[in-house]
Amino acid sequence: MIIGVGIDVVPVDRFAESLTRTPGLRDRLFTAEEQRTPSGTARTGESLAARFAAKEAVAKALGAPGALRWHDAEVTVGEHGRPHLEIRGSVAGRAAQLGITTWHLSLSHDGGIASAVVVAEGVPGGEEPS
Repeated sequence: MIIGVGIDVVPVDRFAESLTRTPGLRDRLFTAEEQRTPSGTARTGESLAARFAAKEAVAKALGAPGALRWHDAEVTVGEHGRPHLEIRGSVAGRAAQLGITTWHLSLSHDGGIASAVVVAEGVPGGEEPS
């Protein structure tokens, strides 16, 4: 059952300017692994903006509780470049409260806008289905 859905859009240029203007922001928002491609090169502004949109979409799917930590929702790259969510800490705790067991993630960027959609599935309240 779908427990939550989140969507977010981020203007790429404005986000890239924020990363440049605020030196520590990149490290506060993203894990070291998120900041690099699988080959080890630095991610583009478009790619980082999409990952930021994903983190915002996760918060919305969870009901936007205020105590979530940025690094507790990590966008990873799976087989064939498909994005996945790795959750821990504050995000995992809220997901467990809501009964979320499965995450679906889609990222996109085009025309200067990055976007992400997150669908959270599970059993409400963590109860076993009857």
